Amino acid sequence: MRIVILERDSVGRDVPVDCMQDFGEVTVYRNTVTPEEVRERVREADIVIANKSPLNRETLQDAPRVKLICEFATGYDNCDLEYCRERGIGVANVVDYSTAMVAQHTFTLALALSQKLFYYDEYVKSGAYSAQDRFSNFDLPFRELEGKTWGIAGMGNIGRRVAKIASAFGCRVIFHSITGKSVCTEYPGVDKGTLLEESDFLSLHCPLSQLSRNFIDAAALKRMKKTAVLINVARGPVVNNTDLYEALVSGEIAAAGLDVLEAEPLEPSNPLSRLKDSTRLIITPHQAWASVEARTRCVREAYENIAAYLRGERRNIVT
Repeated sequence: MRIVILERDSVGRDVPVDCMQDFGEVTVYRNTVTPEEVRERVREADIVIANKSPLNRETLQDAPRVKLICEFATGYDNCDLEYCRERGIGVANVVDYSTAMVAQHTFTLALALSQKLFYYDEYVKSGAYSAQDRFSNFDLPFRELEGKTWGIAGMGNIGRRVAKIASAFGCRVIFHSITGKSVCTEYPGVDKGTLLEESDFLSLHCPLSQLSRNFIDAAALKRMKKTAVLINVARGPVVNNTDLYEALVSGEIAAAGLDVLEAEPLEPSNPLSRLKDSTRLIITPHQAWASVEARTRCVREAYENIAAYLRGERRNIVT
């Protein structure tokens, strides 16, 4: 077997990928971005391991040996599934490897924003705390999670984990199924309007699709509470970044925590890049999934997907 890893750095240099040598000859590329690079690098491959590299008719038509594409990810937006079906190419993703970390990051953002942690950290380090004549400072008000309504868009594995944690904090949990196909019965499902209007915290955990693209836009933001905190750890285009900027600047919502953006990395043309107030906006560099443990699980699960495929099993095959 000839195995090509197109984006070795997508799982981090600190996590080894040597295990793939169990299956044959492995060629590793640090990163692969352009269609031209993909086309050339997969030409002789039997198995392709990727994350964001475009894998479609244009890049695969000169690679007749490819039998399997393994994602170092849960998402497979980079693959043209219809073309892969035509070719009989299996596409396997990695499921549930980062649920714990994404849920943890969701609350890291929510708590940092709701408790104004960056403001108070700077208050102490600037010397202002040492200069005051009282033992405490709470001039910038902050509030508890207990008793608040936590809304969730997307009640999959991550959404359910977030719901469980929010409940432990004493929140009332509601959720909205964008597809309308959720089978969750532990928490009340609501329509989009109710989700927007009742949520004190609204976290997004849905895959990107035509149904979820621009799910949070100007109209949605206008329906949210002025005290609401929005968290997006799903996909960038689920939130219209320009509309969110306007909402934050005008005070339509209180704050937002983002791990994903419409285009990544953050472009200077994105208006959110101009908002430096970390009491209203925190942006992290698409890292919610990326604990050492999660990245290690990701590689191991991709390994198991290949092993299963070679045994004739369709483990995590989505095509």
